[in-house]
Amino acid sequence: MSPQPSAVQRDDNLAGKVAVISGGASGIGQALAVAYARAGAHSVIGYYAGDPHSKTQTEELVAAAGGRCLTVPVDVRDYSQTEALAQAAIDTFGRLDIAVAAAGILRRNSLADMTDEAWDDMMAVDLTGVMRVFRSCAARMSEGGAMVATSSIAGGVYGWEEHSHYAAAKSGLLGLCRSLAVELAPQGIRVNTVIPGLIESPQSLDAKNSLGKEGLDAAGAGIPLGRVGNVDEAARVLRFLTSDDSAYITGQEIIVDGGLTIRWPS
Repeated sequence: MSPQPSAVQRDDNLAGKVAVISGGASGIGQALAVAYARAGAHSVIGYYAGDPHSKTQTEELVAAAGGRCLTVPVDVRDYSQTEALAQAAIDTFGRLDIAVAAAGILRRNSLADMTDEAWDDMMAVDLTGVMRVFRSCAARMSEGGAMVATSSIAGGVYGWEEHSHYAAAKSGLLGLCRSLAVELAPQGIRVNTVIPGLIESPQSLDAKNSLGKEGLDAAGAGIPLGRVGNVDEAARVLRFLTSDDSAYITGQEIIVDGGLTIRWPS
């Protein structure tokens, strides 16, 4: 479900700032670009040209919310392309304040069927790709910047059968962000992780590799809030972690799951 634009609401914490968002053509990344637009921030949105998602939709939603964005093709498996993504923020807007790594792939693979190529590709996008985005952005970031990676309850909290490579990558993000939070603190750069639970998005609606619509609806009954989340709700947490409202938060993980992970099994 695509985020719906609403009245523009400027936020002094974010107005005039520039964010790089990898994976911004759909899902949580797209919702975040719209949230930044409403707050008066500009976005440089990395999209993968091989995805079926339309960057045009993101551009239209951002414009409708009163914001500006630049869309840049990027394959996070290639360091030269993450360098170009980060440099585009400087060349177009003159600064870079925020980096959000939301690009990711999800593939179903049992251990018996796992190939080295399938494992390595998952790591290259969902773990090493985040490191590349952060490395490129940190080198160009204004002092006092913020970086956030999107993990998952699969790996970040739970295990998930037939998704060991995905869970391993998402778990690895926790260690990556904690360590970068310490390393980059002297530069005034904060680094945190968001752990989304069951969020209705193009990725989770993929019945082949994820739960699909029916699976999501069934799972919602087991969540204390009685439903799965939406991309806008997850994006608001990312927005908070990259604003001055979270100025003393770094190296942390925030779970956005409607209470799923704290319910006693029935």
